[in-house]
Amino acid sequence: MFYHRQPCERQKILVLLRTLLILLSWGGTTLANDADEGQVLFNFDNAEAVRQWQTVNDGVMGGRSDGRIKMTADKTMEFYGTLSLENNGGFASVRTRPRKLELRKGDTLIARVRGDGRQYNLNLYVPGRRTAFSYRADFETKKDEWIEIEFPLAGFEATSFGRVVPNQPLEPSEINGLGILLGDKKPGPFKLEVEWIQVRRAEK
Repeated sequence: MFYHRQPCERQKILVLLRTLLILLSWGGTTLANDADEGQVLFNFDNAEAVRQWQTVNDGVMGGRSDGRIKMTADKTMEFYGTLSLENNGGFASVRTRPRKLELRKGDTLIARVRGDGRQYNLNLYVPGRRTAFSYRADFETKKDEWIEIEFPLAGFEATSFGRVVPNQPLEPSEINGLGILLGDKKPGPFKLEVEWIQVRRAEK
């Protein structure tokens, strides 16, 4: 009896070990996939999604630029209008209404956009009393082409009225808004479509 029982016990232990190894390998794969896949911050599959955004143009300073937003039939947000340099103006922008975005150090933002060949800025906002303050990263569009652009949080610069502000490091956990601005000093019509904005989490 003893001689026959011993191999059975060994076999049970081996089966258990194999099962554990399989479970561990599955767990590792899941974690890797989670790190690679982007988490959607903003998309535009319903009208309510666009209402989370608002335009802020140079009219607040006397300018005459006209920037607007709408949801398209293809479920994208279209930021469009006319840039004017009159009355010391020169910018049109759209931004989200304030809410915590739960971003972390090392994260990368990814945006899928279709533009008009002009240069835009992606802006990040934090709570504070400083006027016209944001963290900014420039990006170029390709006329009438959908492209995906990556924005590592470490690459954003602090700016106020478009000028770099030194010694103002970005604390990702404080970010409570995101926006897109056109201020390339080229008067005329513009159009930028945004399909979605995601965050790719930093690996832990």
